[in-house]
Amino acid sequence: MSQPQIYITLAVFGAVIVAIAFDLVDMLVATLLGVSILMVTAILGEQDILAALRTGGGPLSLLFGGMVVARTLAGTGIFDRVGAIYLRATRGDGKRFLLLLVALVAPLCAFLPNATTVILLAPIVVRVTTALELDIVGPLIVTAIVSNSSGLLTLVGDPATFLVGSSIGMTFGQYLRTVSLGGLLSIIVLVLLLPALMPSLWRVRRTLPPEEPPRPLQHPWFAVLALAVLALMLLLFVFGESLPVAIGPPAVSILAASLALLLIYCAKVESVDAVVRDIDWKTLVFLGGIFCLVQAMTKTGLLQGMVVKLHNWVGTDLTLVSLGLIAGIALLSSVLANIPVVAASLLMVRGYLVAAAAVPEAAMGRHFTDWPPAVLPVFVAMMFGATLGGNATLIGASANIVTAGICAQNGRRVTFGQWLRYGVPLTVGQLALAAVYVLALLRLARER
Repeated sequence: MSQPQIYITLAVFGAVIVAIAFDLVDMLVATLLGVSILMVTAILGEQDILAALRTGGGPLSLLFGGMVVARTLAGTGIFDRVGAIYLRATRGDGKRFLLLLVALVAPLCAFLPNATTVILLAPIVVRVTTALELDIVGPLIVTAIVSNSSGLLTLVGDPATFLVGSSIGMTFGQYLRTVSLGGLLSIIVLVLLLPALMPSLWRVRRTLPPEEPPRPLQHPWFAVLALAVLALMLLLFVFGESLPVAIGPPAVSILAASLALLLIYCAKVESVDAVVRDIDWKTLVFLGGIFCLVQAMTKTGLLQGMVVKLHNWVGTDLTLVSLGLIAGIALLSSVLANIPVVAASLLMVRGYLVAAAAVPEAAMGRHFTDWPPAVLPVFVAMMFGATLGGNATLIGASANIVTAGICAQNGRRVTFGQWLRYGVPLTVGQLALAAVYVLALLRLARER
């Protein structure tokens, strides 16, 4: 690619980020304009767009399936029941409200992708927050941040983490033994920082409204079947890849969406058109556009050039590489959306490890899984950087973007600066602990 094209790509990428950060134009419009300019200037071609969509197909499938299942469950009345229980459990106390929110989100997000968890739980959070006469923005931001952090608990909890783990052949059990404790520690950091991040909400005291008798479910059998679809989705996320015919999380998500729509069609509770119309297509298109922008960045050769520079700077010191990846990928994930950043960075890291003679040339192949224990902490560092770095900004993770969309649907707009006030302090604290955790993994790997 020529130098002018490289400068154009960098300029377009920078302009899109600035437009979103300073709210100069709607983030979807900014992204699509950026992609359009890159196509008109022949920097992105048809094959590049297809390559970007292949990279983003898995994460986008996870999001779409979660949206469909959540929309199907919304028609059952289950969210009202759970919301009523949650409201009573808070006793009108802001501290209990936030701690119970963490307890509600974290276990679910250990087995469901983070954006899916936000989509499922947002109606409950909005209901309880409104009943307590609070602004919905803060609690929904906490919901997204908890879901991102909890995504580190299991291999399927976050699309970026799944992308790294699946690319190196890491099993569900291996992930639990290697990474999950770090995910738990990141949630503990979040809980400890909640009083400082949301002091006014932490100190809230409200008198609860009189308890109303629960509304009877109009279609109890429909609710049972919808919950069965969700349960099947969860089980296949955990065990699908160990079946005789392996089913990966993206395929599971599409299968669950298909079953949910089939249930809607057969039950005649509402129309399939109504469900599909309520899907947050804006978020899906925005993320697709971000993948295209990252594809242009990859095409410039900047990431490939970083392989040589990385090797020149740190040599074969995997400790410095791991710490650099935590900080570097976290920074990129905060402004680019973590999923495409990880997709682009995996090639760079594989290239560095080959250049450092830590793995054979075959490691550049997509199906290489024979990774030495000494290099696994490098990939774990990528997981922490991508997942926790995504907490920092409004566009850092798919769950954040989904949350902004939900706030907008409820008449409240989330700005880039508003998210920074919550996300940056928390991200710094979590990444500091992640660095300590990765250093401990590297030490254990050397002792083996």
